[in-house]
Amino acid sequence: MFHGAITALITPFSNNQLDEDALRRMVRWQIDSGINGLVPVGTTGESPTLSEAEHKRVVEITVEETNKAVPVIAGAGSNNPIEAVEYSNFATQAGADATLHVAGYYNRPNQRGLFAHYEHVHNNTELPIILYNIPPRSVVGLEVATLAELAKLERIVGVKDATGDLTRPIRERALINKPFSFLSGDDVTCVAYNVGGGNGCISVSANVAPAQVVELHRLCREGKFVEAAALQDKLFALHASLFLEPNPTGAKYALSLLGLCSEEARFPMMPLEQSSKAAIRTAMQHLDLL
Repeated sequence: MFHGAITALITPFSNNQLDEDALRRMVRWQIDSGINGLVPVGTTGESPTLSEAEHKRVVEITVEETNKAVPVIAGAGSNNPIEAVEYSNFATQAGADATLHVAGYYNRPNQRGLFAHYEHVHNNTELPIILYNIPPRSVVGLEVATLAELAKLERIVGVKDATGDLTRPIRERALINKPFSFLSGDDVTCVAYNVGGGNGCISVSANVAPAQVVELHRLCREGKFVEAAALQDKLFALHASLFLEPNPTGAKYALSLLGLCSEEARFPMMPLEQSSKAAIRTAMQHLDLL
């Protein structure tokens, strides 16, 4: 199963173009920091404003630079199942290990429609699939019963849960009878999610503090939840400051302070207010990141 600290990678830009050198540098730093996996071109990777060519190039570079050191779960989701299949099949060709699939945004299907979407993607692709359940962005979400039915499909092997409902892993585990990756989509609540049976987190903060986030999930895997909660408390200010303004502007600014890439995000993401920058800088200093 996929587990532990898995970074939802930002996509670095320079003069509104993909900064390939910065992306390679970040991937190498993540691996050197002990990360358990990487997710390129998800929400944090600004997938809505990447061109098709940029999307594919980010996946290619991430796979190349990772060189099988850790799993690459390529973002391939779309509200159009045809496009989702196309991006999934490209991820297969590029050498990714799995795909991450959001569905439902804008066209807002019901539960039968969500099942049909994922079943179509499953039946027309080859890689393991992680379902991405994020109603705050997609408006619709997978109900527990629907998720359990989808888990019966052979290559649907996990979920990234950004519902905010900490009962979800408990209720879902009661219905899913196979190895399955229960991954939080929220850094702030990931310890509590793991207590409920989660396996890890697809993390934004791991862009900035990968070693600390890796340690937190190691503690969770070893059942050391008191120690994990204490580390979570130390990381809380970073988690909070990175989301003072729309993601990934906070993470990109933090990474610019580390010299890994520019803070540039693609319109309509806007540059951070000075107050947000100050909060991020202070949180990083408290963690001895600066």
